[in-house]
Amino acid sequence: MSKIHVTTTVNGDATEFLCDPRETLLDCLRNQLDLTGAKEGCGTGDCGACSVILDGTLVCSCLVLGVEAQGKKVETIEGMASSDGLHPLQRQFIEHAALQCGICTPGILVAAKNLLETNPDPSETEIRYWLAGNLCRCTGYDKIVRAVQAAAAEMRETA
Repeated sequence: MSKIHVTTTVNGDATEFLCDPRETLLDCLRNQLDLTGAKEGCGTGDCGACSVILDGTLVCSCLVLGVEAQGKKVETIEGMASSDGLHPLQRQFIEHAALQCGICTPGILVAAKNLLETNPDPSETEIRYWLAGNLCRCTGYDKIVRAVQAAAAEMRETA
């Protein structure tokens, strides 16, 4: 089967890659672009470990074909930190010990970033609802929620 040329923007950079029409966006990110932050946990869209933002919408990249990124903007965990340092969410996850094995962490961080871009002052219930698509077998979620609350407060102060 012939490969398809895809032109997209990934983490603010114009990017091109060739992919099989049946290849997932997750596989394209990992295998074509060497962006290995998003993880394949389940391959069925149930765990959220592969979460990325596609044109402003949080998606499980294991459920999106790579060709669907054509002309769109993709944001991954690799694009969260800046030259100035870690994103407030990343810093707060470290400060609140909101991670353990790390498999789910990139997807949760991307989902939390999308939440805070949508709602800069979410309640605990809203945070838990928004992150419900991201499964974690290690932390119990409380530290994650506290880290997101702290990052939201920090981001509101600097806005």
